[in-house]
Amino acid sequence: MNGRVAVVLMAYGTPRSPEEIEPYYTDIRRGHPPTPKALADLTRRYSAIGGVSPLAQTTEAQRDALQSALDEKSPGRYHVALGLKHADPKVEDTARALAEDGFDSIVGLVLAPHFSAFSVGQYLDRVRQGAREAKKAVEVVGISSWAIEPAFIDFLATDLQTRLDGMRSSTGGRPRVLFTAHSLPERIIATGDPYVDELRSTAQAVADRLGLIEGVDWQIAWQSAGRTSEIWIGPDILEVIDELGADTDVDGVIVCACGFVADHLEILYDLDIEAAQRASENDLDFDRTGCVNTDASTFEALAELVFQATDGSKREGS
Repeated sequence: MNGRVAVVLMAYGTPRSPEEIEPYYTDIRRGHPPTPKALADLTRRYSAIGGVSPLAQTTEAQRDALQSALDEKSPGRYHVALGLKHADPKVEDTARALAEDGFDSIVGLVLAPHFSAFSVGQYLDRVRQGAREAKKAVEVVGISSWAIEPAFIDFLATDLQTRLDGMRSSTGGRPRVLFTAHSLPERIIATGDPYVDELRSTAQAVADRLGLIEGVDWQIAWQSAGRTSEIWIGPDILEVIDELGADTDVDGVIVCACGFVADHLEILYDLDIEAAQRASENDLDFDRTGCVNTDASTFEALAELVFQATDGSKREGS
């Protein structure tokens, strides 16, 4: 790729105020507003973490972090813009505007390390759709996965080791590490979607770095499943915590929520409040690793992926 390159940095989006909670979830539900009971429960969850999620501000800071890392590599060549799935600016709108602004090519990058056709795949399709709607044809390249990028694994492993050392010294026992990501409906995995394998690749890379043994030191759990009638992949983290509470060899749990790269409702409520409370009820110590948020090394690695995608080393084409 030659010339000026636009990067659509994509994320799920979040309500920016309590007043935006209902329209945000109406968008998620494809135009169907949440029931009064569901809305009250959602509002309660947001209230428990301060009224709204910090995700909107964090996502903007992540855009700035990627822009800075790309400017270091090639000043003036790249322009990073946000595209959101369920809030403004929407992915398609951003891609269309960038194509019409005269950029020669667009790179799509999702703030989620693990590929699924249901999640990352849909984001990349939206970039292509927006670009096709523009009056000017533009080349689009998508980065599909960064599940085992060394900087990402380093970030997780370093923090996890610190928390393991701290819990081992305080309990004298063996804490269990739970690697988690957002659950998806089982019907998606049944199609051969690689999402489960993607999560496992991250977990295994971190575990190998620290010499952890699966089934003894660590396991995979899933969290934040949708409240729908269909079956979602498991085991759910709360069920796993209950099971570990009955295991006399386990004194605590440390969650490495490697499927998430920013603090938001699924971290600050589902883990820090709900899962921590369940651990307490089971007499288990509880801790979790930090999220990437704006970690400089990780965003330098993501900038390198963008650079490779625009200089002949494409990870996934349009």
